[in-house]
Amino acid sequence: MINFKISVTEDYEKLVPFFIENELEFSEEEPVPTDLVKCWEITDGDGKLIGGFVLAKREGEFIVDGIAIDPEYRKFKLGKALLERGVEEALKRGAKRIYLVARAPGFFRKYGFEAISREESPDFFECLTCPQYQVSCFPEVMKLEL
Repeated sequence: MINFKISVTEDYEKLVPFFIENELEFSEEEPVPTDLVKCWEITDGDGKLIGGFVLAKREGEFIVDGIAIDPEYRKFKLGKALLERGVEEALKRGAKRIYLVARAPGFFRKYGFEAISREESPDFFECLTCPQYQVSCFPEVMKLEL
């Protein structure tokens, strides 16, 4: 039996390399300041980081600033568990909606997110400068009404 531990973490810097390893884009040059709200990590029984989630705010709106699960563990519904925690936290803080840029939009559609235009969201779509954009990555800006 595989054991998982989901916990809040203050160590955002530990999550960034994990997100990059899992092909999420991170830019040091953000167009708009991002305020971290809360971060979660998932570790296995040996303490290895196998998942992460970052809830943040930009331009006063809640955003999923990163969510990833190690491919070996995706079949255990850990992404869903993290997303539920993020949505719950946003609701507690008075959110009316949550935005994200989805590299895997089908996953988020299962949980009620809908595709929108970039112009309808806070300024957090940094994909245009990424070499993977429209080559091997076809992201969608999405929103969940709460």
